[in-house]
Amino acid sequence: MSTLAHVFEAAGLSTIVLASMKEVAERIAPPRTLYCEFPLGRPLGKPGDPDFQTDVIRRGLALLDAPERVFEIHPTVIESDETPMSCAIPPRFDPNLPAAVDEAKGLRAAYDRAVAKRGTTSVGRIIDADQVPAALDVLHQWADGADWKELPVPGGNLIGVCHDIRTYYEEAGLELATGPTPGGRAAEAWFYEATEAGKTVMAARAALKEAEAPFPLWFYMAPAHR
Repeated sequence: MSTLAHVFEAAGLSTIVLASMKEVAERIAPPRTLYCEFPLGRPLGKPGDPDFQTDVIRRGLALLDAPERVFEIHPTVIESDETPMSCAIPPRFDPNLPAAVDEAKGLRAAYDRAVAKRGTTSVGRIIDADQVPAALDVLHQWADGADWKELPVPGGNLIGVCHDIRTYYEEAGLELATGPTPGGRAAEAWFYEATEAGKTVMAARAALKEAEAPFPLWFYMAPAHR
């Protein structure tokens, strides 16, 4: 964003950068920067806190009046919390199904409530919510040794399918979560560390790596640090 700010400024558009990486913003030096030491992906700091978010926006907009390049620092520091969010997963219903498939079906009601409440969903890059259990069934079979070339995932785009599975889970999980607002990576940690679906994705990823599938195919099934 710091680089784009220079492009927009050259076209006559005034910009404000809410920077989350101080060193990068200092090096690229956009005209107006508000450095916010918040978790990555949360440029306004605190989810569900409109007063705090409004304060961040107002501090940023105030920089438009600066007569020269300005680099301000927001006074609040928010540490990243990667502790998995607290979320009760519905109990198993059909023991004859793979655990991840049964789990995904059990979360459907929570997912539907989340969509009704928000009026939108981010699931659907490749598959929709109805296809999540089937996609997990394929990943389960890969993890058990099935040939990934002979058994494709629904939609064909593995990276997009894994993204949709995780998004389905995170939207349902946030609907069920208890306690304080989850940290920046709390939902991610919950998915990979506490759910059968997350474990299945990682097991399928390991199986594809072992089978010498193309690197981009298996590596980007999950975040690089996983």
